[in-house]
Amino acid sequence: MQNRNLASMIRAQVEKYSDRKEALYHKEGDEWKGISWREFGNRIDNAAKGLLELGIKEHEFLGIYSGNRPEWTICDYAIMSIRCSTVTIYATNISEQAEYIVDDAKIRVIFVDDQFQYDNVMEFFNRSETLQYVIVFSRSVNIEKSDKVMYLDDLYELGKRSGREEQLQQRMNSITSDDIAAIIYTSGTTGDPKGAMLAHKSFFVEIDALDPAFPMGDEDIELVFLPLSHVYEKGSCHWIHSKGATQYFCHDTDKIVEYFQEIRPTYMVGVPRLYEKMYAAVYANIEKSSGFKKKVFKWGLETGKKYRYAEIRGERIPATLKIKHSIAHKMVLQNIRALLGGRLNFFSAGGAPLAKEIEEFFFAANIFIAQGYGLTETCPMGTYNCPKDFRFGTVGKPIPGNHIKIAPDGEILIKGDNVMQGYWGKPEATAEVMTEDGYFMTGDIGEYDEDGFLRITDRKKDIIITANGKNVAPQKIESRMGQDYYVEQIVIIGDKQKYLTALLVPSFPALEEYAQENGIKYETHEDLTKNPEIMKFYRERIDRQSQDLAPFEQIQKFSLLANPLTVERNEITPTLKVKRRVIAENYKDIITQMYAG
Repeated sequence: MQNRNLASMIRAQVEKYSDRKEALYHKEGDEWKGISWREFGNRIDNAAKGLLELGIKEHEFLGIYSGNRPEWTICDYAIMSIRCSTVTIYATNISEQAEYIVDDAKIRVIFVDDQFQYDNVMEFFNRSETLQYVIVFSRSVNIEKSDKVMYLDDLYELGKRSGREEQLQQRMNSITSDDIAAIIYTSGTTGDPKGAMLAHKSFFVEIDALDPAFPMGDEDIELVFLPLSHVYEKGSCHWIHSKGATQYFCHDTDKIVEYFQEIRPTYMVGVPRLYEKMYAAVYANIEKSSGFKKKVFKWGLETGKKYRYAEIRGERIPATLKIKHSIAHKMVLQNIRALLGGRLNFFSAGGAPLAKEIEEFFFAANIFIAQGYGLTETCPMGTYNCPKDFRFGTVGKPIPGNHIKIAPDGEILIKGDNVMQGYWGKPEATAEVMTEDGYFMTGDIGEYDEDGFLRITDRKKDIIITANGKNVAPQKIESRMGQDYYVEQIVIIGDKQKYLTALLVPSFPALEEYAQENGIKYETHEDLTKNPEIMKFYRERIDRQSQDLAPFEQIQKFSLLANPLTVERNEITPTLKVKRRVIAENYKDIITQMYAG
């Protein structure tokens, strides 16, 4: 359909649900406040008309520099409604990073969240050649108000009084499915970020693939956890809206466990690190239990897996298994579900490898982790596992609407309407990642199994080749070590070296508890990382996790870091991907010491 677009989609949903219920929730103090579907639509229209009043023309790029909140989504749809494109900027980006994107995309209007983003933008506002308007979501932000700097409420009021309903409708009618809906900058694990241009039709490839494969309806509830500035969460939101489901916006990721209990969601998009930490926390408690409780827990999980596999395959479930499952549910499985609010049907997972053990752990408790694969440039889905066709340990099969093949060197190539239109303003960089016959070169290495499920082995650029010529996939080892309750972050080192080493950031809350229980005295985190007993403790845990790895994949030496790897120091991306080159430079003295002698 030539004019199928996200702006028209959201208006159809607003009309359908205008008399029904709340669409979006946000937290004010201790209370969740809802915005109805009707109000959702009104705010989109008023913001869109306000932008028209500011003189915004078709096909301009407007930035959103904010954490997760309803206003992010409202303004995203307002931007698309006037046939313009949303440029997303992570809320955690520092001033220089935001300025780079504003300059690169020639942004004229930017929406900001709180004082941090506002102050960062004002650092470069006066010297920017393109930026004219700053619109602030939160009334608590102290701003220098003018006709160029205003609160979102002021924009709403401007739109409400504008009388531009007819012009807005004309813009809406002119949108085509080939128009650019968003420009999303890549995480930039190497080099400067590049803006991937994603058309309206690209997002509908995901929506059309998910619709028949997943049970999602207007009674479902999503906890919006990942940054909306990332294509993974943004794409998921459009699907959620297309189904009429309700969203709760997680503005403080540190309170995720608390929010699970309050909201009791049925669905959430997350990254493997989140699931690894949940898994590790449960097993840390089990480790401290009696031998009997450990046996019961293991039996309960095994029973849950057997029951769920039989159920999924449509097999006849024996009466004995039904009875065992009922007991396992009461003694073990319902406790796992309760941690997540008790109603969760499925998680979506992507961005990094997720261990099969973790998938099966949640599966036993009737929580399906739908691991898939894709990139910013593929908007974002390329493959998925779905409830009726999955294989744990893989990223699933190609979604309908795209084609995936493996190049002779093992690189995964993707073609379809979900693939970007190119990198904004960078035709040479675009040409470098596209084959002559129109496939996007992902930079990932993978293989199909005998049933057509895709398995990712690693990033092409991340593969470590040791001095002995062995190829090592670091993400596989990092994922395994990340399952440990006492590990917060780990980076494997070893390119052109005789053996592997690791930089490891402990989970300090867990480690502090261990130190207190074992009479280990310390004053600072630095003290803990230098303590011989703590080093011995981690050596044992690393060795235990490495038992079935090949000798060349095992970590020979490691260093404990007293401070986490951060986005601010450019060591990880906002979606927790490791920037290996930056880390190698930042910690070169420690790394050199591990290879000395």
